Amino acid sequence: MSDGAAGRGRPIHGHRTLRRLAVKVPQYVLIVLVAASANFALPRLMRGDPVLVLLGEDAGRLPPEAIAKEKEDLGLDRPLVVQYGRYLSGLVEGDLGYSFRHRRPVSTLLRERLPWTILLVGSALLVSTLLGVALAALAVWRRGRRRDVASLAVCTFLESTPPFWIGLLLLIWFGANLNWLPLFGSVSVDRSTGLERVGDILLHLVLPGATLVLSSVGATFLLARASLLGVVRDDYVLVARAKGLRERTIAFRHALPAASLPIATSVLLRVGALAGGAVIVERVFSYRGVGTLLLEASFGRDYPVLQGGLFVLTLLVVGVNLLGDLLYPRLDPRVRR
Repeated sequence: MSDGAAGRGRPIHGHRTLRRLAVKVPQYVLIVLVAASANFALPRLMRGDPVLVLLGEDAGRLPPEAIAKEKEDLGLDRPLVVQYGRYLSGLVEGDLGYSFRHRRPVSTLLRERLPWTILLVGSALLVSTLLGVALAALAVWRRGRRRDVASLAVCTFLESTPPFWIGLLLLIWFGANLNWLPLFGSVSVDRSTGLERVGDILLHLVLPGATLVLSSVGATFLLARASLLGVVRDDYVLVARAKGLRERTIAFRHALPAASLPIATSVLLRVGALAGGAVIVERVFSYRGVGTLLLEASFGRDYPVLQGGLFVLTLLVVGVNLLGDLLYPRLDPRVRR
């Protein structure tokens, strides 16, 4: 009988998932469309003519006909409505445009840079989540004691500290003074292969990754600590303690799963925050990710790179949030009702 009930339960959960998708997907499509429109408008609100920035010092010596021809070649001579229509049609076809500065397709540039940003943000998200939750679980079971107060003070300080300031301190101390780690870049120029190349990539990842971890672990710790404090006095925790279970067992096997929903929500929301922080961190360490590419494009008024890079980052954040919407019912059955 239980097998039949289980068999009947799977289609129900499948239908619920499809219903959630039917409701959420149009909302996210609208969000992507609004974000894509903002990505088109914001670069054009910046001061400076991209053609004059591209030509540099030669712009003042060129005749107006040459500048007009350059604008025509870049498609900037057409009305904004026409440019916007071409931009949207290109997105539908998977065409992100052609870089003004690099003279290469934006999709090619992003394929070269995006894996480095995903590696940086993904590793920082994983480490900061595990570290923040573990520290919170230990602090809650020592709440009010010296270690809990110290952890709370340190994480509050890190949460309020700008990532670039942490990055500069790490760069000066571990890179310049101690000379333990590379100062800049994502990989050495010698193009090593095999395990040597993997080790070189990891060495270059330490400082920017540590910067993102330190700037984000405070938020994870504070939320996880608050969530755990809300469940430590529940009946099932008291029963587990009455059975004589160790405090760490109660924390990690009983209380932590019950507090996982807000923690998971925070982790998924941190993806967007970390992606934004990665832009500054990549600049500090000259890390060859999408953040560095976007900053260079903003200085050079490279509209297609700005539009394409921001659009891809938007898709990543929206995709992660959609994944979170689908995972919530599995983390907490109460959400299904």
